[in-house]
Amino acid sequence: MSPSAHDRLLAAWLRTCAAVSAAVVVLIAVFLVAESWPALRHVGLSRFFADPSWHPSADAAAGTFNLSPMLAGTLLASLGAVAVATPAGVLSAVFCQFFAPPRLASPYRRLIEILAGIPSVVYGFWGLVVLVPLIRRLEPPGASLLAGIAILALMILPTVALQADAALAAVPRGVLRAAAATGLSRSSLITGVALQAARAGIFTGVLLAAGRALGETMAILMVCGNIVQVPASLFDPIRTLTANIALEMAYALGDHRSALFVSGLVLLVLVAVLVGLVEALRPRSVHARV
Repeated sequence: MSPSAHDRLLAAWLRTCAAVSAAVVVLIAVFLVAESWPALRHVGLSRFFADPSWHPSADAAAGTFNLSPMLAGTLLASLGAVAVATPAGVLSAVFCQFFAPPRLASPYRRLIEILAGIPSVVYGFWGLVVLVPLIRRLEPPGASLLAGIAILALMILPTVALQADAALAAVPRGVLRAAAATGLSRSSLITGVALQAARAGIFTGVLLAAGRALGETMAILMVCGNIVQVPASLFDPIRTLTANIALEMAYALGDHRSALFVSGLVLLVLVAVLVGLVEALRPRSVHARV
Protein backbone atom coordinates (compact mmCIF):
# COMPACT_ATOMS: atom_id res chain seq x y z
CA MET A 1 0.00 0.00 0.00
CA SER A 2 1.44 3.38 -0.99
CA PRO A 3 1.62 6.03 1.73
CA SER A 4 -1.15 8.59 1.85
CA ALA A 5 -0.62 12.31 1.38
CA HIS A 6 -1.02 12.74 5.15
CA ASP A 7 1.72 10.17 5.81
CA ARG A 8 4.06 11.83 3.33
CA LEU A 9 3.43 15.23 4.91
CA LEU A 10 4.11 13.83 8.38
CA ALA A 11 7.33 12.15 7.20
CA ALA A 12 8.52 15.38 5.58
CA TRP A 13 7.76 17.34 8.75
CA LEU A 14 9.63 14.82 10.91
CA ARG A 15 12.63 14.89 8.57
CA THR A 16 12.64 18.68 8.74
CA CYS A 17 12.57 18.65 12.55
CA ALA A 18 15.40 16.11 12.65
CA ALA A 19 17.47 18.19 10.21
CA VAL A 20 16.91 21.37 12.24
CA SER A 21 17.94 19.62 15.46
CA ALA A 22 21.11 18.29 13.87
CA ALA A 23 21.86 21.69 12.33
CA VAL A 24 21.58 23.39 15.74
CA VAL A 25 24.18 21.04 17.21
CA VAL A 26 26.50 21.56 14.25
CA LEU A 27 26.10 25.35 14.41
CA ILE A 28 26.89 25.38 18.14
CA ALA A 29 30.03 23.34 17.47
CA VAL A 30 31.06 25.65 14.62
CA PHE A 31 30.46 28.73 16.77
CA LEU A 32 32.60 27.35 19.62
CA VAL A 33 35.42 26.39 17.26
CA ALA A 34 35.34 29.82 15.59
CA GLU A 35 35.44 31.67 18.92
CA SER A 36 38.13 29.32 20.29
CA TRP A 37 40.36 29.55 17.24
CA PRO A 38 42.33 32.69 18.26
CA ALA A 39 43.37 31.03 21.53
CA LEU A 40 44.10 27.71 19.84
CA ARG A 41 46.29 29.57 17.33
CA HIS A 42 48.09 31.92 19.75
CA VAL A 43 48.26 29.73 22.86
CA GLY A 44 48.38 26.29 21.28
CA LEU A 45 46.44 23.24 22.37
CA SER A 46 49.27 21.76 24.43
CA ARG A 47 49.53 24.78 26.74
CA PHE A 48 45.94 24.29 27.90
CA PHE A 49 47.17 21.12 29.61
CA ALA A 50 50.87 21.83 30.17
CA ASP A 51 51.03 25.41 31.50
CA PRO A 52 51.88 25.66 35.22
CA SER A 53 48.64 27.42 36.24
CA TRP A 54 45.55 29.34 35.13
CA HIS A 55 46.44 33.03 35.06
CA PRO A 56 45.15 34.10 31.64
CA SER A 57 45.85 37.36 29.89
CA ALA A 58 44.53 39.11 26.81
CA ASP A 59 47.99 38.45 25.34
CA ALA A 60 48.81 34.75 25.06
CA ALA A 61 52.52 35.34 25.72
CA ALA A 62 51.83 37.12 29.03
CA GLY A 63 49.50 34.55 30.62
CA THR A 64 49.19 30.89 31.56
CA PHE A 65 46.20 28.85 30.44
CA ASN A 66 46.14 25.45 32.14
CA LEU A 67 42.60 24.03 32.09
CA SER A 68 43.56 20.68 33.65
CA PRO A 69 42.56 21.54 37.26
CA MET A 70 39.13 22.72 36.15
CA LEU A 71 38.69 19.72 33.87
CA ALA A 72 39.58 17.45 36.80
CA GLY A 73 37.14 19.27 39.07
CA THR A 74 34.36 18.99 36.48
CA LEU A 75 34.88 15.26 35.96
CA LEU A 76 35.26 14.43 39.66
CA ALA A 77 32.15 16.36 40.68
CA SER A 78 30.04 14.95 37.84
CA LEU A 79 31.18 11.35 38.17
CA GLY A 80 30.79 11.46 41.95
CA ALA A 81 27.26 12.81 41.60
CA VAL A 82 26.31 10.16 39.04
CA ALA A 83 27.78 7.44 41.27
CA VAL A 84 25.57 8.63 44.14
CA ALA A 85 22.40 9.46 42.21
CA THR A 86 22.23 6.34 40.02
CA PRO A 87 21.67 3.71 42.72
CA ALA A 88 19.47 6.08 44.72
CA GLY A 89 17.32 6.89 41.69
CA VAL A 90 16.98 3.27 40.58
CA LEU A 91 16.06 2.12 44.09
CA SER A 92 13.51 4.93 44.27
CA ALA A 93 11.92 3.68 41.05
CA VAL A 94 11.92 0.09 42.31
CA PHE A 95 10.16 1.26 45.48
CA CYS A 96 7.47 3.04 43.46
CA GLN A 97 6.86 0.11 41.13
CA PHE A 98 7.07 -2.90 43.42
CA PHE A 99 6.75 -1.91 47.07
CA ALA A 100 4.80 1.32 47.51
CA PRO A 101 0.98 1.13 47.63
CA PRO A 102 -0.71 3.16 44.86
CA ARG A 103 -1.86 5.83 47.34
CA LEU A 104 1.77 6.45 48.27
CA ALA A 105 3.46 5.88 44.91
CA SER A 106 1.53 8.57 43.05
CA PRO A 107 2.23 11.47 45.45
CA TYR A 108 5.83 10.26 45.79
CA ARG A 109 6.27 10.62 42.01
CA ARG A 110 4.79 14.12 42.18
CA LEU A 111 7.34 15.05 44.84
CA ILE A 112 10.17 13.76 42.65
CA GLU A 113 8.81 15.81 39.74
CA ILE A 114 8.74 18.92 41.92
CA LEU A 115 12.34 18.21 42.93
CA ALA A 116 13.27 18.11 39.24
CA GLY A 117 11.72 21.53 38.67
CA ILE A 118 13.46 23.44 41.45
CA PRO A 119 15.83 26.08 39.94
CA SER A 120 19.52 25.37 40.32
CA VAL A 121 20.09 28.65 42.16
CA VAL A 122 17.75 27.44 44.91
CA TYR A 123 19.85 24.30 45.29
CA GLY A 124 22.89 26.54 45.42
CA PHE A 125 21.40 28.75 48.14
CA TRP A 126 20.48 25.69 50.21
CA GLY A 127 23.93 24.24 49.76
CA LEU A 128 25.62 27.52 50.68
CA VAL A 129 23.53 28.10 53.81
CA VAL A 130 23.05 24.53 55.09
CA LEU A 131 25.41 22.04 53.45
CA VAL A 132 28.65 24.03 53.35
CA PRO A 133 28.52 24.90 57.11
CA LEU A 134 27.88 21.23 57.92
CA ILE A 135 30.93 20.16 55.92
CA ARG A 136 32.96 22.98 57.49
CA ARG A 137 32.38 21.40 60.90
CA LEU A 138 34.00 18.22 59.63
CA GLU A 139 36.81 19.83 57.67
CA PRO A 140 37.27 23.51 56.72
CA PRO A 141 36.66 25.39 54.51
CA GLY A 142 33.34 23.63 53.74
CA ALA A 143 33.02 24.81 50.15
CA SER A 144 34.51 21.77 48.47
CA LEU A 145 34.34 18.91 46.02
CA LEU A 146 32.16 17.02 48.51
CA ALA A 147 29.62 19.86 48.59
CA GLY A 148 29.56 19.92 44.78
CA ILE A 149 29.00 16.17 44.56
CA ALA A 150 26.18 16.33 47.11
CA ILE A 151 24.39 19.21 45.38
CA LEU A 152 24.78 17.73 41.90
CA ALA A 153 23.59 14.31 43.12
CA LEU A 154 20.47 15.91 44.57
CA MET A 155 19.84 17.81 41.33
CA ILE A 156 20.19 14.83 38.98
CA LEU A 157 18.47 12.30 41.24
CA PRO A 158 14.97 13.12 39.86
CA THR A 159 16.16 12.56 36.28
CA VAL A 160 17.45 9.09 37.09
CA ALA A 161 14.47 8.21 39.28
CA LEU A 162 11.78 9.32 36.83
CA GLN A 163 13.44 7.73 33.82
CA ALA A 164 14.00 4.46 35.70
CA ASP A 165 10.40 4.52 36.91
CA ALA A 166 9.14 4.97 33.34
CA ALA A 167 11.41 2.17 32.09
CA LEU A 168 10.20 -0.23 34.78
CA ALA A 169 6.56 0.70 34.11
CA ALA A 170 7.10 -0.18 30.42
CA VAL A 171 8.15 -3.76 31.20
CA PRO A 172 5.25 -5.97 30.04
CA ARG A 173 3.18 -7.16 32.99
CA GLY A 174 2.85 -10.54 31.33
CA VAL A 175 6.61 -11.01 31.52
CA LEU A 176 6.59 -10.28 35.24
CA ARG A 177 3.62 -12.58 35.87
CA ALA A 178 5.28 -15.38 33.93
CA ALA A 179 8.49 -14.94 35.90
CA ALA A 180 6.56 -14.92 39.19
CA ALA A 181 4.78 -18.12 38.16
CA THR A 182 8.13 -19.92 38.04
CA GLY A 183 8.51 -19.38 41.78
CA LEU A 184 11.00 -16.52 41.72
CA SER A 185 11.16 -14.43 44.87
CA ARG A 186 10.35 -10.74 44.64
CA SER A 187 14.00 -9.75 44.88
CA SER A 188 14.97 -12.20 42.12
CA LEU A 189 12.06 -10.99 39.98
CA ILE A 190 13.20 -7.39 40.34
CA THR A 191 16.93 -7.92 39.79
CA GLY A 192 16.80 -10.77 37.30
CA VAL A 193 13.83 -9.77 35.16
CA ALA A 194 12.49 -6.23 35.68
CA LEU A 195 15.79 -4.36 35.90
CA GLN A 196 17.26 -6.40 33.05
CA ALA A 197 14.31 -5.58 30.82
CA ALA A 198 14.42 -1.89 31.76
CA ARG A 199 18.16 -1.33 31.66
CA ALA A 200 18.16 0.43 28.28
CA GLY A 201 15.80 3.06 29.64
CA ILE A 202 17.78 3.33 32.86
CA PHE A 203 20.97 3.92 30.84
CA THR A 204 19.21 6.75 29.04
CA GLY A 205 18.31 8.36 32.36
CA VAL A 206 21.89 8.08 33.58
CA LEU A 207 23.12 9.71 30.35
CA LEU A 208 20.71 12.63 30.73
CA ALA A 209 21.70 13.03 34.38
CA ALA A 210 25.42 12.98 33.56
CA GLY A 211 24.90 15.61 30.88
CA ARG A 212 23.13 17.89 33.33
CA ALA A 213 25.87 17.36 35.92
CA LEU A 214 28.59 18.29 33.42
CA GLY A 215 26.76 21.46 32.38
CA GLU A 216 25.57 22.72 35.77
CA THR A 217 26.91 26.17 36.64
CA MET A 218 25.14 28.23 39.28
CA ALA A 219 24.75 25.70 42.09
CA ILE A 220 28.27 24.34 41.65
CA LEU A 221 29.68 27.88 41.57
CA MET A 222 28.06 28.67 44.92
CA VAL A 223 29.25 25.66 46.92
CA CYS A 224 32.63 24.53 45.53
CA GLY A 225 34.94 27.37 46.57
CA ASN A 226 36.13 28.26 43.03
CA ILE A 227 39.84 27.70 43.66
CA VAL A 228 41.77 26.49 40.60
CA GLN A 229 43.48 23.32 41.81
CA VAL A 230 43.38 19.57 41.43
CA PRO A 231 41.71 18.39 44.66
CA ALA A 232 43.69 16.07 46.89
CA SER A 233 40.62 15.11 48.93
CA LEU A 234 36.85 15.48 48.98
CA PHE A 235 37.20 18.48 51.30
CA ASP A 236 39.35 20.57 48.92
CA PRO A 237 37.76 23.47 46.99
CA ILE A 238 37.54 23.15 43.22
CA ARG A 239 36.55 25.20 40.19
CA THR A 240 34.69 23.62 37.28
CA LEU A 241 34.85 24.63 33.63
CA THR A 242 31.32 26.02 33.69
CA ALA A 243 31.96 28.05 36.83
CA ASN A 244 35.16 29.39 35.29
CA ILE A 245 33.27 30.66 32.24
CA ALA A 246 30.59 32.29 34.40
CA LEU A 247 33.12 33.97 36.69
CA GLU A 248 35.48 35.40 34.06
CA MET A 249 33.53 35.98 30.84
CA ALA A 250 32.26 39.42 31.93
CA TYR A 251 35.74 40.98 31.94
CA ALA A 252 37.76 38.68 29.65
CA LEU A 253 39.42 40.19 26.58
CA GLY A 254 41.52 38.92 23.70
CA ASP A 255 43.07 35.50 24.17
CA HIS A 256 41.62 35.28 27.67
CA ARG A 257 38.09 35.50 26.25
CA SER A 258 38.90 33.03 23.51
CA ALA A 259 40.35 30.62 26.09
CA LEU A 260 37.00 30.62 27.87
CA PHE A 261 35.39 29.47 24.65
CA VAL A 262 37.99 26.69 24.59
CA SER A 263 36.53 25.67 27.97
CA GLY A 264 33.11 25.47 26.35
CA LEU A 265 34.53 23.47 23.48
CA VAL A 266 36.08 21.02 25.94
CA LEU A 267 32.68 20.61 27.61
CA LEU A 268 31.08 19.90 24.24
CA VAL A 269 33.72 17.27 23.52
CA LEU A 270 33.14 15.71 26.96
CA VAL A 271 29.41 15.43 26.30
CA ALA A 272 30.04 13.95 22.84
CA VAL A 273 32.43 11.38 24.30
CA LEU A 274 29.90 10.56 27.02
CA VAL A 275 27.14 10.02 24.46
CA GLY A 276 29.44 7.84 22.36
CA LEU A 277 30.47 5.70 25.31
CA VAL A 278 26.93 5.22 26.54
CA GLU A 279 25.72 4.39 23.04
CA ALA A 280 28.48 1.80 22.68
CA LEU A 281 27.75 0.28 26.09
CA ARG A 282 23.96 0.69 25.99
CA PRO A 283 22.25 -2.67 26.50
CA ARG A 284 19.58 -3.60 24.03
CA SER A 285 15.99 -3.82 25.19
CA VAL A 286 15.10 -7.39 26.05
CA HIS A 287 11.35 -6.96 25.63
CA ALA A 288 11.32 -8.59 22.24
CA ARG A 289 13.59 -11.46 23.25
CA VAL A 290 11.59 -12.18 26.35
